[in-house]
Amino acid sequence: MAAKDEVGRYGEDVAERHVRELGWELLARNWRCPQGEIDIVARDGGELVVLEVKTRRSQTFGDPAEAVTGPKLARLRRLAAAWLAQQERAFAGVRIDVVAVTVPRAGAAQVEHLRGVA
Repeated sequence: MAAKDEVGRYGEDVAERHVRELGWELLARNWRCPQGEIDIVARDGGELVVLEVKTRRSQTFGDPAEAVTGPKLARLRRLAAAWLAQQERAFAGVRIDVVAVTVPRAGAAQVEHLRGVA
């Protein structure tokens, strides 16, 4: 596995732990369909939350959340609709969150959770 992939997987592990610490129900991780992939699908109360996880080792190329562009958000909206189409249960609402993880050379990962970005 490439170092970049390992960093990404670590960031998703950190984001999953973050979601569980919030008391949310984890519904899926790395859910795939022909249109793409959702990193994490969770339930926050009655609301469905699609989480995009971005992980970086440093801020050299900007904040990890800056990598979530307009086209990426549009794709996440389509993916959320595809995921919902496969579900039998209903949700009070749907939102897209970004979890930006920065992994420093030493110390704990830094987590920034941006709610309702789209």
